Parts: sequence; structure tokens; C-alpha cells
Amino acid sequence: MRVVDLSAEALDAVEWERLESADPAVPVKEVRRLLRRLVRMGPGSAERDCWPLFSALAAPVSGASSLGTATLPFVVALAADPRTGARRTLVELLSSLFRAPDPAQTGWDAAWRYAHNTVQALLADSEPVVRRAALPLADGPGRLLERWRDERDPTVRIPLLLALGEFAADAEVRTLLAGLLRGVDPVLRVAAVHALAGREPELAVRELDTLVDLLADPALRPRWEGVWYIPDVDDALSRENIADWTIALFETAPDAAMRFLTRLADAADPVEDADLLRVVLGQAWQLLVSCRSVEARLLPIAGGLVDHADATVRLTAAHILAAAGPRARAYADRLAGLLDDPGEGDLLDGTVGEHARWALARMDDPRALPGLVESLCTPYHEESGRSWTGGGPRRPEVVDVLGPLRAHADVLLPAVREELRRDGPYSLRSDLLAVVGAWGADALPALPEVTACLYDTYCWHSAAQALAALGPAAASAEPAVRERITLEPPDNHLWLHWVLGRIGGGDPSENLRTVGESLPREGEPPSGAGLAGHLADFGTAAAPYADRLRYVLEHGEGWVRAQAAVALWSITGEQDAARAVLEEEILAFTADRQCHGLFDTALRTLIRMGPLGPTVRTALRTLRDQDRRLSAYGDYRAILDDETRLALIDEALSSAGPPDEAWRDRS
Repeated sequence: MRVVDLSAEALDAVEWERLESADPAVPVKEVRRLLRRLVRMGPGSAERDCWPLFSALAAPVSGASSLGTATLPFVVALAADPRTGARRTLVELLSSLFRAPDPAQTGWDAAWRYAHNTVQALLADSEPVVRRAALPLADGPGRLLERWRDERDPTVRIPLLLALGEFAADAEVRTLLAGLLRGVDPVLRVAAVHALAGREPELAVRELDTLVDLLADPALRPRWEGVWYIPDVDDALSRENIADWTIALFETAPDAAMRFLTRLADAADPVEDADLLRVVLGQAWQLLVSCRSVEARLLPIAGGLVDHADATVRLTAAHILAAAGPRARAYADRLAGLLDDPGEGDLLDGTVGEHARWALARMDDPRALPGLVESLCTPYHEESGRSWTGGGPRRPEVVDVLGPLRAHADVLLPAVREELRRDGPYSLRSDLLAVVGAWGADALPALPEVTACLYDTYCWHSAAQALAALGPAAASAEPAVRERITLEPPDNHLWLHWVLGRIGGGDPSENLRTVGESLPREGEPPSGAGLAGHLADFGTAAAPYADRLRYVLEHGEGWVRAQAAVALWSITGEQDAARAVLEEEILAFTADRQCHGLFDTALRTLIRMGPLGPTVRTALRTLRDQDRRLSAYGDYRAILDDETRLALIDEALSSAGPPDEAWRDRS
């Protein structure tokens, strides 16, 4: 059934001047031209000819445009015409339009009703690719069940089964899927689990062993290829993709997910099933960055695969061991054997050797030190940019590797200084300056290089931070800091005067006055107290600004308020008000897990203040005992953050803290 005449004359009869496109970048006249081209090209039409129609005919929020309503009959007719080369893409366009929100303008429903029979007939089209693309257009479970009874092509049966899963509440559909769960076809059994899991999430856990057995069965290996299609993906999924997709069924059950991956690792053939092992380590890594409990079960798997023949497997295994650091020392010798491994993983950042070296550095193994700085910096010089996928394994940041190695600064600092002298990317120099800050006085020989970086437009701020960390030993950098002040706008002068105060440069009263006067007076917006925390470094000399801190403490919010609490206690020793604010931050973090940096500041200060109250202790035990990482990151940094915060919590719970008079030491 043709819903409209496919001719240039029929297109010319449309009142185009009254229509409006959903995308200003694809005007009405362009859509008219594209439709005429599709009609004229016939079998020669291609997917790219249809792309602009997706945005012009409907918008994600407002739905179909008047242009979409007027041209829908032509799109349907082109999709139904066997002579159209771009049929599959046009059917996908229809599916996109079918899912679009109901538009405010009239005529849309009527246009679909007029085209209904033609659209539903696409489900029985002679071409499997068209039938598959038309599945989202089915008008209910009855139509899909009818198609199931007649469909014999496996490339359509799998996606048809998955589409039926949307109607798993229907009794007939549920009976069909339940029967396939116990059927003889292994591919359909796995597909049935996927189809039912949306309505019955516990089903995947019950079928866990079956899923592993079927995916890892060597006799079934060829059965998975070329038949498993999902919406919006052109190519069939491989067995690796299917296993990857299957782990998502355990999204709300991390313990079951790890059991599935452990079983899959045990069942996989070390030689023939590299695809499954890539899934095991890749998905287990995602679990590891979220859940602490995964580590104990994962380390033996990663340790056993760290010298696997597949480079992606080796790299991911080395990255997992690196993230675990000292807890993976049992595998240090095997990692040392990979230091020169140039293998690269698929869509992963870095080489196997780089990740192995980082792992040894995390273990404080001296075998990591030779060439460490060079190996970290070389990619910045040789590559135009770095990229990685999501939270997958990637090269760690330079400061995350070198920062913890302060005990080896004497060995590593010469190479760091050489790199700072090179004309390298500013992102690398900023990272190296952060390393100097982390090493503190042990990095003092790098003072000439740090001072020179103050004249760099892009790195001066990182250099000033490093100087502040070096403290009075960096006093010789005062002229460079003062020159930087002359180059910066007034808003930056305040912070640079704080830096001068840290290194003991200039007039202390001038530095204090510049920072202190930046705090708001009563009646002024407390949000302007960004440097409140920096005032603490001036000790009791900053007491004249205590009233301003009290004002911020009473009227400020979030980070500014907490910084004012730290400063007020550090300067005056007034504990009650400051403690109340900081404890409030700890309890708020326990409840909503926001503002991780604020939690760190609050807890460190509370430890210095003295014994914690019972409410805060209970909150800290809750955080310590939970499985979820204490981090906002979704990559290796989640594990580093979690280690740091757990150590901080343990310190808080195990120590009564210094006496209240300890604030006097700050002066």
C-alpha cells in the first residue's frame, strides 16, 4: 500500500512555505531537496542522504515539526518502496519519529493513522534488515507475537525476542519467554534472560551459572556471531559484546556481578577466549572503582592474567594491580618482567610497560624508579593529546605517580628539574610543579626552575602554589612573585600576597592586610570570602579579622563557611562555633556524599581540634564500613581517594587528637 505518490510532482504540491523545520540548521528547502533526491536516486540512495532528516522532522523535546507531519507520508512511502536504497535508514527514521514526544501542532496523529497499515507491513518485509529496523514500530505485543510465529531468520529473531521483552507483562509473551528459558537453543535462552530481566531483575542472578556456561562453551562459539542485533547499532554484537552487555543485567547486584565475572574467568579458555577475558577484566575494573569488596576476589584473576598473550588483557590486569598498589605486592616480579612491554590495549591509554611501572611505583618497589620520570613525560612530548574512554584503564596523572614518592626525591628530582626546564606542554609542567609542592622541602633544589615558571603565562599559578608549599625556604622567589603581581589583574593580587606570606616575603603586615581586607564586612555578601581559609596561615596576627570570620561563619554557605571555621579556630582558638560547622559538614557528607574536598578539610581540622563527638564517630564508622568508594571519580583516582579518606577516618577514630591549646602552635 502506497500512502502517497512518490514523484517530484507530488512533492511540489506540498505547501512548503507554510512549514517549519525542527532544526534551523536544516531549512525546509533543504528537506525538500533531500526528498526529491531520494525519489530520484531510487536504488542509489544512501544512508548519508537521510541524516539531516532526523533533526529536521522532529526535536527531542518539542516533538515533530510541521515539516515532519507534512513529509511523514513521503518518508513512509520511500521506506516501503523496494526500489529505495536507503530503506533501512528511513525505517530507523520512522522509529525515531515514532518515539518522539507528541507535538503541539495538529495533524501528527492523523498522519500516523493514515500510514498505519503500511508501517506495520514493514514487519513482514522481504528484507531481514528492514524487518529488524521496523521492530520498534510494532503497535503492540500481538503484532510482535504474530511476527515471531512466522520469522525464521536468526538475525531478526534475536532482536524480535528482545523487543518482546518490552511486553513481558503480557501473559502470552511471558509464556513464550519462559519456554525459551528451558529450550534447546542456547542463543535464544540467553536472549530470553535479557528479554525478561527488565521486569524480573532477579532472573539474571538465578540464571547466572547458565549464562556463564553458554557464553563460555567452546562448541557454541560460532553460534554467537552475526545474529545478535540491538536497536541503534548497525553491526551484530560479537560474543565479547554480548558478554559485556550481559554484565549490565547485574547492575544493581555488584556481588552477583563479581560472581558472574569470576565464574566466567574460570570457565574461559586462556588461549581461545581472550574476548571473554577482556570483558572479565574490563567490567571487573568498573566494579573495583565503585566497590572495595571486589578487590580481594579480583587480584588473583588480574595477577594470573598479567602476562596473557592479549595486550588488552595484560594492560588491564597491570592497571588493576597498579590501582591496588601495596596490596598487590605478590605480583611485583611478574610486573617487573613487563617494564619494556610496548603492548597497547584496544581504546586504552598507554602501554603495558607504563602501567606495570606505575604498579611497581605504587608498591614502592625500587625497580620502578629508573626512567620513571622520563616514561611519564615522554607521551606529553610525542603525542598531540591524550584520550581515553570513560573510566577505563589509562595512564595516571604525573602527580599521582610521583607525588607519593617523596622518599625517593633525591633520585627523581634531577629528571623533574630537567623536564621543568624543557619547553613542554603547560599541562605537564603544571603537574610537575604539583609534584614539587607534594614533596615540599625535599624538592627545594628545584626552586630555580619553579621560580622561572612564575613568568609562564599558563603555569604561573601552579608555580606559585609550589612556592607556597616550599614555605620560607623559597623566600628568594619574592622578586619574581612581586613581578607576577604587576602582571596580574587586581583580583589575583590577594592570592599572590598570601603566597608572599607563605614564603616570608615582603612586609608581613601588608600581606595580611591585603588578604584580610578581602573578607566581607557585616552586611556584605559572604560569598566574597574565598580567601577565608588562607587567613589561617597568618596565625594569631590575623586576630583583627576575627569578626569578619564570625560573620562569614554565621551567614556563609558550603566551602566558604567551612574555610572560615578553620581559620577562626586556627587564629583565635574559639572551638564551639567552628566545631559545630565542621561536624555539620561531616554529617552532611555522610548523608549525601557531596563535596568530598570539604569533608577532607573538615575532618583534618576536627582531628587537630581534639576528641570527636559520638555523632561524628558514628558517621565516620558508617563511611568506613560501607562498600562504596569515598570518591567522586569513576577511574583509578576513586581508589586513591578512597585510600586517603579511609586513612583519615582511621586516624580520626583511633586518636583522641591534640589538646585544645594546639591552635597556639599555628602562630
